[in-house]
Amino acid sequence: MINRRVKEEFERMLGSVGEGPSASWVRVGLDTGGIAAGADRLFAQLRGECAKAGLDTAVLRAGSYGYAWMDPLVEVRGEDGVPALYGTVDEAVAARIINEHLAGGRLVDGHVIAPRRRGSSLDGPVTAVLVQDTSCEGGDKTRFFQSSMEDELKARGMGEAVEVVRALDMGIYHEGLVVQLLPSCVTYTNVLSRDIVRIAEESVSKHAVLKDLLWKQQDLQERIVLRHCGSLDPESLDDALRCGVYQGLADSLAKHGPEGVIEEVKASGLRGRGGAGFPTGVKWELTRKPAAKRKFVICNADEGDPGAFMDRSILEGDPHSVLEGLILAGLAVGAEKGFFYIRAEYPLAVARVEKAIAAARRRGLLGENILGSGWSFDAEVRLGAGAFVCGEETALIASIEGKRGSPEPRPPYPSVKGLWGMPTCINNVETLAAVPWIITSGGKAYASRGMEKSRGTKVFAVTGKVRNPQLVEVPMGTTVHDIVYSICGGVQDDVPIKGVQTGGPSGGIIPEKLLETPVTYENLQALGSIMGSGGMLIMDENDCMVDVAAFYLKFCVDESCGKCAPCRVGGYQMLQLLLKVSRGRGNAEDLEHIRRICTAMQKASLCGLGQTAPNPILSSLRYFEDEYVAYIEGGTSYARKRKRALAEGKSLKEAV
Repeated sequence: MINRRVKEEFERMLGSVGEGPSASWVRVGLDTGGIAAGADRLFAQLRGECAKAGLDTAVLRAGSYGYAWMDPLVEVRGEDGVPALYGTVDEAVAARIINEHLAGGRLVDGHVIAPRRRGSSLDGPVTAVLVQDTSCEGGDKTRFFQSSMEDELKARGMGEAVEVVRALDMGIYHEGLVVQLLPSCVTYTNVLSRDIVRIAEESVSKHAVLKDLLWKQQDLQERIVLRHCGSLDPESLDDALRCGVYQGLADSLAKHGPEGVIEEVKASGLRGRGGAGFPTGVKWELTRKPAAKRKFVICNADEGDPGAFMDRSILEGDPHSVLEGLILAGLAVGAEKGFFYIRAEYPLAVARVEKAIAAARRRGLLGENILGSGWSFDAEVRLGAGAFVCGEETALIASIEGKRGSPEPRPPYPSVKGLWGMPTCINNVETLAAVPWIITSGGKAYASRGMEKSRGTKVFAVTGKVRNPQLVEVPMGTTVHDIVYSICGGVQDDVPIKGVQTGGPSGGIIPEKLLETPVTYENLQALGSIMGSGGMLIMDENDCMVDVAAFYLKFCVDESCGKCAPCRVGGYQMLQLLLKVSRGRGNAEDLEHIRRICTAMQKASLCGLGQTAPNPILSSLRYFEDEYVAYIEGGTSYARKRKRALAEGKSLKEAV
């Protein structure tokens, strides 16, 4: 039965929001990465110069666009209504955006990021031609083609109507010269000089698609969790409402009810994105069943993996969607209170979540009698002190209670006995951000993405020796190779890849020969790794896997709470053995000793930190044992050569 009061209250709220920014606007990516690159200064500069020039242009803030290697980013929509995204923007480029794009209606050469949408037909006039040589990145070939195309268009009388612009990035790599025609986004690859006349004559003049050049492959990414990041002001509830945030909450209160929400999430196949991969709908159902005076839901935002920034970017770019997911979790399990547990090292994420909570409470989306439904739910932020072990559920609960953050034996599980002894449901940021989309679009729609038991999409923070480090969201089942090469452009400086580390300190190393493996929970586990929260570190042939294993183990030793001996003692002993080997003083027996300690830690450690800390060591031994043997057989001379080569920036081959 439809709760008409909820429906009417929400429609009244939407009616008061208004139309939003003017037809002409500028958005600046004001996430932590963008601010570190100077985006806050650009924001102030653009506001000042737009006002000075008398332009009716709104200058707005946005979260992360995902393109971390091109920060700071600025998106512009002029009077023509067609948005353009610019990367590596500095003060000079910002001034050109005002004068050339907003005032002059022309794209700024050399800084445009091509749309990832790939068109298949030319339904209208071509207004711009983007070009980039993807084999020698923005070199003379790009300039030559730009100049030649401009001459060809001038000869046909279209020089003023169609501009030819060098792109900063096309999202396509290792495909020679790439051309994209705007606004249709028809994209050509492996374009040669002889094709210039054809493109000008057939495509630009006659609107015909050159099928032999057409790039038919669509972008591998699909944004569900990141759907609003970069497209709304994270500090504006009105902007969030205009983008459809809280529609899932209104629908659930008006139609679905708690059981309907759980069934939809179960139908989606959504599994916990924090690492363990437990089915989210089942977890909610387990928490709903026990009878209790109070129940709680917690958003685990204690992101601690080295190199991981997925959760931070989501909270900074779309805090209202995560809050909506938390409220829906509270509705599903019967809770009246929720907590965001966020590490204190994320001050911008903390500030934006707190603003989102306050704004939602003022508008009746949080607090007493939400949308007139008769159901009440509130939320607050609790800060973590940066302890990696507090990512474990029972340690996190202890920290919120004001106790020392150390794990407790399970069972009982938090769904039965959690925060202050009450049933508690804990979900990761990415998990909660996906829930509103599932409610509004349907569980079956989410389940249609992915493969086997791993459904939907997954966000990865791809870092390390990769050409374009960035946030990536892909359907489950996408191969590691496609993520590294098709989305992120391959390995830095075209050095051969050696392996990919997934899952952070709890994960494993996937060797180059297995990069075609589809990314699923089960496949990664079979390779000796885990999905984890989504860190993906790329390593090339100059990286030593013994050093990598020691680095991750040292991290786990430093972060261990010390409560159980297998982790506390075993981790320290294993680290000493690894350092012994890396100094050229090890022997074959040390490797067997390391394996025995790994097994003991996996079986006897109290929590996931100790149980998974051996993963990087075991996977490096499984796929790269020859590097351990080289240290053992080469002795201290090999270790000295390797150390000297690292200090001098030489490769491993040069060292030996």
